[in-house]
Amino acid sequence: MSEGSRGSSLAFGQVVIGPPGSGKTTYCHAMREFLGRLGRRVAVVNLDPANEALPCPCALDIAELVTLPDVMDSLGLGPNGGLIYCMEYLEANADWLREKLQGLRGHYVLFDCPGQVELYTHHESLKNVFAQLAKWNFRLAAVHLVDSHYCTDPGKFISVLCTSLSTMLHVELPHVNVLSKMDLIEQYGKLAFNLDYYTEVLDLSYLVDHLASDPFFRNFRRLNEKLVEVIEDYSLVSFVPLNVQDKQSMRQVMQAVDKANGYSFGDQEHRSLEALMSAAVGADFHFASTLAVQEKYVQSQDKAVEEEVMDL
Repeated sequence: MSEGSRGSSLAFGQVVIGPPGSGKTTYCHAMREFLGRLGRRVAVVNLDPANEALPCPCALDIAELVTLPDVMDSLGLGPNGGLIYCMEYLEANADWLREKLQGLRGHYVLFDCPGQVELYTHHESLKNVFAQLAKWNFRLAAVHLVDSHYCTDPGKFISVLCTSLSTMLHVELPHVNVLSKMDLIEQYGKLAFNLDYYTEVLDLSYLVDHLASDPFFRNFRRLNEKLVEVIEDYSLVSFVPLNVQDKQSMRQVMQAVDKANGYSFGDQEHRSLEALMSAAVGADFHFASTLAVQEKYVQSQDKAVEEEVMDL
């Protein structure tokens, strides 16, 4: 891969980012399996020096260059400071990464990134690494995973929206925000609004009103109003729901990412996708039940309205 674009073929991939516990590693290996069944040659690259429990072998592991425990022991740093040092070390040793990636020519690459939020909101090292990858002719999309349980808490959801917006503006890559673990969403608690309210990020004034019903948040209404105004003024944040156990859900995320990074698939992959989805109809197919959460809330609200009318 040359420094410029001349004489070098394009490589496509995803940088998978998000807070700790949002399911980045699980997503990478589920997406690798899904895309592999479509005929893509997929490689997973682990860029998280704290990730010591990889479920499957990676094509490239940053542990060959630096590990978080070694940095913490040798420099006396904590986990956050150690991760920042590791990313700065990776940036300083970009030639090592470039050389290792030479062996992945012709692969669609999934970069499994660390879970420290600061690395994507204001620290420069990973952003600079992504910029280097672009110079080496990688066409990347950032897949930002957020645990869907934040939808059950309006205050946390506003925080997630602000973090997602800050990440999109800082990383400077085509961006797909994903609500992960959708198959578990009902275990976290009842949603205040329909599911599409959260995925499409609709009129957030309703969310502020809902927060104001809590005596604690009532004192911060003005602050919350200003925060949602910033989010709505940019009008950039929306989410794709994801259940990694479901093929239809994986397909939706894949198509959103392919559109973001410019990947276009050929006839063979299209035929493989159709065969895979037709096989899923009679198999383990959970996405309909996941989206049924939305229908459930719509029906429950309609029923409540009918009961109020009857009382009148």
